Amino acid sequence: MLKVVVFDSGYGGELFADQLEEALPVVEVIRVIDWRNAEKIQSSSRGARQCAREALRPYIGKVDLIIFANYLLSITSLKYFQRKFKNQQFLGLSLKKPETFIQREIVILTTKPVAKTINYYNFLFHLKQKARTLLLDSWTGKIDDGELTETEISQTIHNFLKKDDLKLKEVILACAHFNDIKTELKHSFGHNLKINDSFNDTIIKTCKILKIRGGVGKKN
Repeated sequence: MLKVVVFDSGYGGELFADQLEEALPVVEVIRVIDWRNAEKIQSSSRGARQCAREALRPYIGKVDLIIFANYLLSITSLKYFQRKFKNQQFLGLSLKKPETFIQREIVILTTKPVAKTINYYNFLFHLKQKARTLLLDSWTGKIDDGELTETEISQTIHNFLKKDDLKLKEVILACAHFNDIKTELKHSFGHNLKINDSFNDTIIKTCKILKIRGGVGKKN
């Protein structure tokens, strides 16, 4: 059976692993969730890289694929791991570009460490739409603990939009944890709200790397 490791520091990794298991039943998903070092992994790219190297040491070279379900680690350290460990395949969540050509304001929900990276600035530069960044660092811990309420989600984003009299029509999720609040976002801002995240794209890339066709666990 194909073995895939999902690495993260919290609930976002669990969410991605759940979706991966459901989409690819022939894949054995090994969850490496480093809760103990969550703050270190979420706060700096260097800390995330160090923790990932240590936690993944028993798996490198012994599994079919390692996926980083952490945007900060993915956008800053994926190429490092690919160069460092050439006998192991790695994949990570990428910043999702909207597929629409409609020109409208987009709000990106992310955290400060991600937003400070050169990779994030490059992402903004290449976006065809105007984008506003909303930093929500405190939400990751609250999601881990089950303490983030729909009221807080709605009020925080509405207050952010109110500054420039914006209406929320499209968002980009640049934190794996925020996949947990899709339902609340739809409730607060309407079911026509377009939500962009990289989970499905990463699963499609996983199929290509592992040579699985159809995305339903049929191996070539």
